[in-house]
Amino acid sequence: MKQNPEQWTSKLGFILATAGSAIGLGAIWKFPYMAGISGGGAFFFIFLLFTIFIGLPILLAEFIIGRGAQKDAVSAYTVFAPNTRWNLIGILGMVTCFILLSFYSVVGGWILIYLFQTLTGNLSGLTDQGYGDLFNHFIANPAFAISAQFLFIAITIIVVAKGIQKGIEKTSKIMMPALFIAFIILIIRSLTLSNIGEGLAFFLYPDFSNLSSKTILFALGQSFFSISVGVSVMVTYSSYLSKNEDLPKSAFTIVMMNIFISILAGLAIFPAVFSFNFEPTEGPGLLFVVLPAVFNQMPLGSIFLFIFLLLFLFATFTSAFSMLEIIVAAVTKGDSIKRRKVTWVTGILIFIVGIPASLSYGLLSDFTILGKTVFDLSDYLVSNILMPLGALLISIFVAFKIPRKVLLEELSSGSGYGKRLFAVWFLLIKYVAPIAIIIVFLDAIGLLKL
Repeated sequence: MKQNPEQWTSKLGFILATAGSAIGLGAIWKFPYMAGISGGGAFFFIFLLFTIFIGLPILLAEFIIGRGAQKDAVSAYTVFAPNTRWNLIGILGMVTCFILLSFYSVVGGWILIYLFQTLTGNLSGLTDQGYGDLFNHFIANPAFAISAQFLFIAITIIVVAKGIQKGIEKTSKIMMPALFIAFIILIIRSLTLSNIGEGLAFFLYPDFSNLSSKTILFALGQSFFSISVGVSVMVTYSSYLSKNEDLPKSAFTIVMMNIFISILAGLAIFPAVFSFNFEPTEGPGLLFVVLPAVFNQMPLGSIFLFIFLLLFLFATFTSAFSMLEIIVAAVTKGDSIKRRKVTWVTGILIFIVGIPASLSYGLLSDFTILGKTVFDLSDYLVSNILMPLGALLISIFVAFKIPRKVLLEELSSGSGYGKRLFAVWFLLIKYVAPIAIIIVFLDAIGLLKL
C-alpha cells in the first residue's frame, strides 16, 4: 500500500507527539477538576479501569486502522470498507475535534493570560480568595478572553501549517520532556505542605459510598478525552507510521505516560487544595486558582509559576495540534500545497465557533442550553456523547469489518509479541469495550439501572 507522503522521522517523535495529543488539558487541567467534582479516589479508580481495559484497546484499534490504511481519518475507513458509509466515523471525529478545539482554545487562552499576568507580577502576593477573584475577572472580560483565545488558535495554526516533521514532531520533542520536569518540581513542593494527608486520601482512597451513574459516565468520558480516542485523531497520527513500528508497545507507552501524568496532576493539586482550604469541587478554574496559591508560598514562586504555565501551555498546544491536524489531513488528502491555506481557514472557523464558549463566563453567563453554558455544553457533548459514540463505532468497525487476518498482520508488524496479545485484545475490542460503553450510556440516560 502506498505510504503517506507525511511521515514521522523517528519513533520517539511519534510517541511524544501522540502522548502530547493525549496528555494536554485532559490529564493536567480536566482530570483534577473532574476527579474533584466526581468523588476523588472512586472516580480515579474507575477512570483507571476504563483507560486500561477500554481506552487502550481502542487506541490500538485506531493505530491499526491508520497505519493499515496509510490514509487520513475519513479515507482510512473507506480503504477497509469501500462503497459503505463507515467513513462517517472519520467525519464524526472531525466534527468532534472541531467542537473540542473551539472550547479547548478558550482554556489555552486562559493560560496565555496567566503567563502575561505572571510576567507583570499580578499573580504575586494575593490572598487565597484573591486568586479566585482574579481568575473570575479575567475569564469574564470579553476583551481578555477572546483575544487570548485567538492568539492560542493562531499559534496552533502556524505550527500545523508547517506539517508533521517541521511543525508537530519538532515542537513536541521539546515540549513534552520539559513538562515532566516541571511537574516533578511542583509535586515536591505540594507534598511538603502541611495538610497533605487529607488531600492524598481524597485522591487515592476510593470511597464508593456516593458512587453514581454520572460519576461512571464522567470517568468513561475522561478516559477517552485523556488519551484522545474516539475521534480518529490516532488514526491520522498512525497513518504517518512505517510498518516497522511496534504498535502494541507504542499504545501501552502512551497510555502509561498519560496515567502517570494524571497521577502527577492529582498529587500536585489535591494536597494543595486541602492545605489552602480550597474546595476540590472548584471546577474548571481549579488549576488556575490553586497553582498560583501554591507557588506563592515558594521561594522564587513567580519564576516557577511562569515556567510551569509555559510548559502547561506546551502540553495544551500539542493536543491542539492533533485536533486541527485530523481536519487538515482529511481535507488536503496529503497535498502539501493545500496545507497552509486549509489550516488557516479551518483554524479561523474554529475560533469563530468558539467565541460563544469564550463568553460563557462573562456576557453569555446567563445564556444556557439544557441548563448548561455554551462552554459546559460543548465539553459535555464531546466528552460524554461524541467521544464514547466514536469509540463504540470504532470498536464495532474493527471487530466486524476488518478481516482478522489483516488485524493480526498489523498488530504483529514490527512487534515481537503482537500475536500473543491478539486474542486478549480482540476479546476486549469485540465484546468488552462496546458492551461497557452501551451499558454506561443506557444507565446515564435512565434506561438501565445498575
